[in-house]
Amino acid sequence: MCGITAVILADSTASASAELYEALGLLQHRGQDAAGIITCGHKGRLYQCKGNGMVRDVFEPRQLVGLQGSLGVGHVRYPTAGTSSNAEAQPFYVNSPYGIVFAHNGNLTNSKQLRNFLDHEAHRHVNTDSDSELLLNIFADHLNKTGKFRVNEDDIFSALGGVYKQCRGGYACVGMIAGFGLLGFRDPNGIRPLIYGERQSSEGKDYMMASESVVLEALGFTSYVDVQPGEAVIITKNGITKRQCVTGNPFTPDIFEYVYFARPDSIMDGVSVYKARLAMGEALAEAVLRKLGKHMDVDVVIPVPDTSRSAALQVSYKLNILYREGFIKNRYIGRTFIMPGQQLRKKSVRRKLNPMHMEFHDKNVLLVDDSIVRGTTSQEIIQMARDAGAKKVYFASCAPPIRYPNVYGIDMPTRQELVAWNRTDDEVAEAIGADCVIYQELRDLVQSVAKFNPQISQFDVSVFNGCYVTGDIDEEYFLHLERLRNDNTRDSREPAAADVIGLHNSFQS
Repeated sequence: MCGITAVILADSTASASAELYEALGLLQHRGQDAAGIITCGHKGRLYQCKGNGMVRDVFEPRQLVGLQGSLGVGHVRYPTAGTSSNAEAQPFYVNSPYGIVFAHNGNLTNSKQLRNFLDHEAHRHVNTDSDSELLLNIFADHLNKTGKFRVNEDDIFSALGGVYKQCRGGYACVGMIAGFGLLGFRDPNGIRPLIYGERQSSEGKDYMMASESVVLEALGFTSYVDVQPGEAVIITKNGITKRQCVTGNPFTPDIFEYVYFARPDSIMDGVSVYKARLAMGEALAEAVLRKLGKHMDVDVVIPVPDTSRSAALQVSYKLNILYREGFIKNRYIGRTFIMPGQQLRKKSVRRKLNPMHMEFHDKNVLLVDDSIVRGTTSQEIIQMARDAGAKKVYFASCAPPIRYPNVYGIDMPTRQELVAWNRTDDEVAEAIGADCVIYQELRDLVQSVAKFNPQISQFDVSVFNGCYVTGDIDEEYFLHLERLRNDNTRDSREPAAADVIGLHNSFQS
């Protein structure tokens, strides 16, 4: 899971880097492994700064000043394929043809075939294990076939049509062609999100694309529109041109965006994330009633900060049980779900959350969280509640049991690492140390989101039921994912700094 953004300013003397920096800060929740910005300045010259770490750590004031130009692309990264090496920080760049910059959120399911094509037929060098670099080079190969000195919108749409024919999976991409403008496109099923909007300035209209609406809203961009599934958008200083490149695929946005990843103040595909989470809480309250009965012995409802707060409030309201904030969060610790490595996740839970003992002591507690994935975080939180004096700890999840890996851009662990894999609800409760686990029903979760946009009739819920919307996932691919994503394997694959080949600018430290 990553965050992507791109901007083009009407004033050619203005700097896009400050806008991109602010945008990446607003998308930090989508990726904390690496960050990068590439801008385009006078005569198409490109300037870049990227590296491992949080946005505030990667970019210093002097580096932002050095990122010249009125258009650019930004990215925050959490690796779902490849490694966490500095060389895989995005955006990526190729000089041929025309100078193309790319940032990508998602995951390709036919990367092996694409890599073989690029090596044996297109003869294009791929420097990393990243799917994003594959996408960039596939696009570059198709655009190169025009053979033109300068390309136009039709050439770009034609090249993107070739990308859609070759690439399978979930993806949202933004790109930049040096001296020309920006482009953005979304996979045929709309699994990964992308939105664009405009802002009036003294020189004309500025345009921005981003993963979430909160970025555009915060930076003053209005009239924002979701890129449709299979749609491509080209933005130059002359305005917006868009084309539907693929039709006929079912619109299936990833429901986990609403459960966990997106900020609550975002609107995605016409659905308020906040309203969806309130609805999840109402449905979860009904699930708690079914499981524990009307005469349940719960004294207090406590959310696991921050994602589950909206749902927990509604659970408390529907059940007429006291709501309390039982955990104080250290906001300088990253999101534990998207941290690479099991040991780091376990240590970070205790550093991230501190229990308020008075809210737990001698009480039966209902903890509400957005989901249970590996069970590592849940187990630590439950133990913290018991250490703080809780008599009983019930654990309610806004999401159903996660029993299958995500193959479209969320780094769900291997099947064996998922706590619900081949376990009943009672066995999950035992594994994480809860007195009882209450899961949201899948039909209730889907309805909690779909009710706000009737045009969305289905979602990608493959992590819950194992039904993958692209229909091309086999056991060989699962084994490939497990080799990539297994925590022990991942740790052993991290390259030493001396082994990484990357591009560096003179103003980088």
